[in-house]
Amino acid sequence: MLLLFTFLAYVPHSKHMHIIFAIINTFFMDLTPKGALKKVDLEKTETFGVNRVEQLSWRQLLDGYACTECGRCTAACPANATGKPLDPMRIITNMRDTLDEQGSAIVHGKTDGLPDMFETVHSEDGIWACTTCYACVYECPVMNEHVPKIIEMRRHMVLTQGKMPPEAMETMRKIEQNYNPWGIGWDRRGDWAEGMWIPKLSEGGRYRYLFWVGCAGSFDDRNRKVTLAFARILQRAHVPFAILGPEEKCTGDPARRIGNEYLFQTLATANVETLNRYEVTKIVTCCPHCFNTLKNEYPQFGGKYEVIHHTQLLKELLDDGKIRPTKEIAELVTHHDSCYLGRYNDIFDEPRDVLKMLPGVRTVEMSRCRDKGFCCGAGGARMWMEERIGEKVNHRRLTHVEESGAKAVATACPYCLIMFDDAAKTKDREGIRRYDIAELVERSLEP
Repeated sequence: MLLLFTFLAYVPHSKHMHIIFAIINTFFMDLTPKGALKKVDLEKTETFGVNRVEQLSWRQLLDGYACTECGRCTAACPANATGKPLDPMRIITNMRDTLDEQGSAIVHGKTDGLPDMFETVHSEDGIWACTTCYACVYECPVMNEHVPKIIEMRRHMVLTQGKMPPEAMETMRKIEQNYNPWGIGWDRRGDWAEGMWIPKLSEGGRYRYLFWVGCAGSFDDRNRKVTLAFARILQRAHVPFAILGPEEKCTGDPARRIGNEYLFQTLATANVETLNRYEVTKIVTCCPHCFNTLKNEYPQFGGKYEVIHHTQLLKELLDDGKIRPTKEIAELVTHHDSCYLGRYNDIFDEPRDVLKMLPGVRTVEMSRCRDKGFCCGAGGARMWMEERIGEKVNHRRLTHVEESGAKAVATACPYCLIMFDDAAKTKDREGIRRYDIAELVERSLEP
């Protein structure tokens, strides 16, 4: 008994203090959806984001003392693995050490002249390197949350300091002007549907689903093919659906992940107003980023809908016999898990189930797959920023595809498809075929 009490008295003052704090950290873990960032009250907030440890909440600070310094978060980080100056574990431990060093000054109000978090916690280059893939959070045994802290630091740079990479600033300008990061005229959002006889909600009528096409599916030439393939499948299965056309705007995912909360909230409010005006209840989308934002973040603005991913609907149509794949596809395929579909929303099985239902398709897994999957490099608005340090993340992921022995990679995300296409062309690996799962499903259907 004496030994037990001695140990209990010793732990809080030793390197083993994380044992106690880990229990507390787990008890107070955030139970909101993993894919939902905290909403900022833009009218009442005096300082946007954080650049000083005293601006962090007690729950965020607790992470530092719960950290076991096992390094699993850093080992899982795709940015770190490809030579970027991002170290998720050091964000947590440096935050703790900074609080220990500055704590007395903070308590006594003597904070003038103290270095900020970009000097003591992590560099700006490291913060911008994050793809928000969530691998660090997923690997942490004590429920530490690295990504929200990174976003808070980005918010400070963007909204308080007016600082972001120049190409990211240009992307924000395009979204502000045309409601999409490609900068193509907003009135051309529905051009992909010409000749398809696809109704718009503005034309009246009732439909089972609103097909939220997204910016990539509307404006990117490669992903327009995916949009058309999925729309044709829905028509073939006699699924009643409609689109918004020019009334659809970017969900705001790139803006929110880059730290521009103001632009995100502007877009979210406008989209929710449109969706609620049409009394939309069910939404299907091909984009995991749109899926996550519509499902997990729009409820913060009064937008509560049943949101499903196109792979979920494809599986349902196959299970119900609404579509019957009979045409053989001789492909050895590996599936790449989208971070925002997989780790954020736990959708791992449906894409694989669909592939297994297609005649002739053989599947093989990459060494890093499912919840251990390796990011394509596009998340966290990295899609719109140049990768100037280290190896490109999408190049590393394409290497994983090659190592699996697969001759084709199937994904269920427009960003991932763009990144694989870019890597294949840049690395002269055009022999590796790249598909969205909807394209393979359509190929398997007899004309």
